[in-house]
Amino acid sequence: MESKIAKALKLKYEPVAILWSDEKPENAIQFKKQRWGCVMWMFARAAKGKTAVFDRETFGCPGGGVGLGFGNQYLNFIGGMEGFCHFLSTGYGQWEGGKDLIERLSGEVGKDRFEKLMYGERYVKSPELVKKFVEQLPIIDIPNRYVIFKPLSKVEEEPKVIVFVANPHQLSALIILANYGRETVDNVVVPMGAGCQQIGIYAYREAKSKNPKAVIGMTDLDARLNVRRQLGDDVFTFAVPYNMFEEMENNVEGSFLEVGTWTKLLKYMG
Repeated sequence: MESKIAKALKLKYEPVAILWSDEKPENAIQFKKQRWGCVMWMFARAAKGKTAVFDRETFGCPGGGVGLGFGNQYLNFIGGMEGFCHFLSTGYGQWEGGKDLIERLSGEVGKDRFEKLMYGERYVKSPELVKKFVEQLPIIDIPNRYVIFKPLSKVEEEPKVIVFVANPHQLSALIILANYGRETVDNVVVPMGAGCQQIGIYAYREAKSKNPKAVIGMTDLDARLNVRRQLGDDVFTFAVPYNMFEEMENNVEGSFLEVGTWTKLLKYMG
């Protein structure tokens, strides 16, 4: 499958299609069972031409399991849901129930991981607000066995979501294109969440909407750190449900992508 958008934007990386399936693709890369890993590593490799696959035993981390659509994996976090609420906020060191866990984990996890557990990631002010955050996540348990990341050029079946990797100029153009044929001007959202959740469950939710919106991602600092060597420091993700992707594709011809300011920006982008 080819993309007029990708061609017009002169994207450095392939758009990535996200699919659900009960069949595992041949020669796909996959995390080892129950081993930690960042879903966005696999996304970056898909943007560079590889096919990646995940199931309920190979999603890398609890947030990744949530982001891909494998239910509420935060329940399986160290210390359960309460443990995750402290991890994302103030840390186990300030949690009465976490003191024994910290003592046990001190020799079981690496220094960086231990410090995050001890002091918290501090992305949300309090454990109570983390609970509110999780309640608002569009958590689902998909009906299929596998979630697949594939370069768009290798896709023949209909995906759930298409994800672009865009620099600031390209992101600006995608935002304009998302609103170009609509009567409204709020057709792009930037929800807080992990990088994998911004391309996964948030986009899945939009796919169910009568008027779906695109989702900007890679505002997750950990995701940015994890893929900076693979994709660079200047990119964001832009996830669109497949029906919205088709709408945007059909709007390329005759749009601002063929004339004027955009053509000048292309020259500066080389």
